[in-house]
Parts: sequence; C-alpha cells; structure tokens
Amino acid sequence: MDEEYDVIVLGTGLKECILSGLLSVDGLKVLHMDQNDYYGGESTSLNLNQLWKRFRGADEKPPEGLGSSKEYNVDMIPKFIIANGNLVRVLIHTDVTKYLNFKAVDGSFVYNKGKICKVPANDVEALKSPLMGLFEKRRARKFFIYVQDYEENDPKSHEGLDLTKVTARKIISKYGLEDDTIDFIGHALALHQDDSYLDQPALDFVKRMKAFARLSAVYGGTYMLNKPECKVEFDADGKAIGVTSEGETAKCKKIVCDPSYLPDKVKKVGKVARAICIMSHPIPHTSDSHSVQLILPQKQLGRKSDMYLFCCSYSHNVAPKGKYIAFVSTEAETDKPEVELKPGVDLLGSVEEIFYETYDRYVPTNDSGVDHCFISTVSRSRHHILNQHYLHCKL
Repeated sequence: MDEEYDVIVLGTGLKECILSGLLSVDGLKVLHMDQNDYYGGESTSLNLNQLWKRFRGADEKPPEGLGSSKEYNVDMIPKFIIANGNLVRVLIHTDVTKYLNFKAVDGSFVYNKGKICKVPANDVEALKSPLMGLFEKRRARKFFIYVQDYEENDPKSHEGLDLTKVTARKIISKYGLEDDTIDFIGHALALHQDDSYLDQPALDFVKRMKAFARLSAVYGGTYMLNKPECKVEFDADGKAIGVTSEGETAKCKKIVCDPSYLPDKVKKVGKVARAICIMSHPIPHTSDSHSVQLILPQKQLGRKSDMYLFCCSYSHNVAPKGKYIAFVSTEAETDKPEVELKPGVDLLGSVEEIFYETYDRYVPTNDSGVDHCFISTVSRSRHHILNQHYLHCKL
C-alpha cells in the first residue's frame, strides 16, 4: 500500500463510505480499511443463513418454508432517506446514481388512538384525514399553507414571526391546533422523537415540515478489507498520523472512523432496541403497501420516546417472493426489548420469525481540531432509530 494518504477511513458503514466517496471526489488521496472481511460494519446486510447464525447460533438452520437464503438481504440497520434531503444531494454529487436506484416508500402512517392512519402530507390530504375533525382540518390547512409558503430569506412570508426566536409551541398555538394534531405533525411529519422541540426555536421545525411536503474506488480511493487490529497512531502532541495493521503503517493527515476504532474517544449516550421480523403479508391497515413507515408517537404509548416501524418486501429484493421484512425500533427505556417493543410488534399481525437485539449509541468526546480524528456517529433522533444517517464529521 502507498506510504502516505490525505485521509484514512476506518470502517465501511454507510457514513464512512459516503465520507470516503466525497473526499475522493474532491481529489484527496484516501485509504479505506476495515477490520472485517465484509462491507457494511454494524449496518451490514445478511442473508437468511447469516441472520440465523447471528441470532440463533450455528447449530440451528432456518425453516425451508422461509425460502432460499440467498434471496434475503436484511439490513442490520435499515437505510431510509428523506427524498429531498441533503443526503440525496450528497449521493447525487458523487454520481452514485450510476450504481444505485432510489425507490419511494409507498406510504407514511401514524398510530393514533389505537388506529393506524395515513399521514397527511399536504393541505388536500389534511382535509380528507380521519385524524382531525372538520374545524381542525381547516386550522391545519392554514398551518400547512403557512409552512409551504415560508421562505427563510423572504420576510413577507414570515407573518411577523422571527422563527429563530419564536418557539414551535407558540407558532402552533397561533393556529389553535389540538394536541392530537400537534402529536402527528411534530412526530410523523417533522420527525421529532420527543416533545422537547416544542420549546425550541421554530425554524428547524418548519424546515423539517417543508422537507417532508460504493463509489470511492472509482475516484482513486483504495479499499482494504480484513485488516485486523487497525491501530491509530499518534505523535507526541496527540495528533493522528497513521494506522498500523499487520506490521505495516500507512501515514495520513486525518482519520475518519466509526466508534469501534477509537473507544477511548467516545462515550455511551443511550441504547436502541429493535425487532427484525419475517412475515408473509404487509402491515395491516396500510393499504397493502410493500414498503411503509409507521410512527407511534410517545404519548400514544405512554413512553418517553417514539417507536418506529419500517417494512419492505420482495419488491425491494430483500426477500423471496411473497415475504416481507419489518423492523420495530425505539430508544431503549428498559432492558427487556421483547416487552418494550410489544406495542409495535402487535401491529404487524402474524409473524413467522422474529429476532430481537439492542445496541449502544455513542458520541465523540474528542476535539477533532486537536487530534485530527473525525468519528462518524449519529445523534439521538428518529434518524438514528432507522439510521437515516447524519454525518457529524466536518473535515
């Protein structure tokens, strides 16, 4: 391998691969390494045999009725991308569309008063929604129009409100919306995971509402899998200068890695509980959608944080014909995922197989300006629960 690089990236999760691609596209010399012998890291995709081995052990074999193992492609951390969000723009910038096709999710739903309801995405759908009464629909329509017309650089669209100072609670109260309406708007449209956003400046909330209505090698990056014990080397001043593996050291100016490579520079901030389910039908009451997101707001469940369901199917090439894969996820509040995830699992109907797991969340504690180490991780948000990856690294 070459002696020196601009950046060494450790780990091949989605975030690391995107960063590697962006850096390579911008002309930097990148070495991309992984201690595993496969791509994906914690967000890797498994076939049925691999899934069985991970959760049930090597001695058990999956039932023949589930179909061919090689037809399964189950993400350990599913990737759900907001269609007009920044991540899509990033991917397009790297020409990833030459190798990747996007497919829209069939529907977005919310759990309200024990029922699954379609999330209204515009003023027309709001008028038809069973989530609101007639007069509430009129109020909601006015609010949606305000959000749709709001332009940050056009004071005429602000209606006299400075959203960098006015809280989300105040702007919502201006339109007199009811608690249940606020619940699905804040959690199913703006994708906030709890109600803390209500007492924060409303600009981010409104922007979220508006947002709702492998490539590096091509540009000269070098990939190396199965590189055991990738040790980051530091100089006397504590600045990263390279990575050593199997007796060889590749020098660099900066390090990008996931938390597992620098455990002393991160701290645990929470835990995610998730169930992975194999079914032979779509989620009931979602119009037979082959792909769907379903949000269970915290108040509907008496929890501190939301629960999130996502389903995809054979139409996305993740399972044999007739099979569906559903994920139920939440910020863990107990050490019993089977009990904690039950409200979401119960909405799935008949489940043929189910796998439970929990994993820790970490955030960096280092000063990247000093040690030149940029640790890619995710914050506490629904974007984490489904891992719609935010990139914390700024080089």
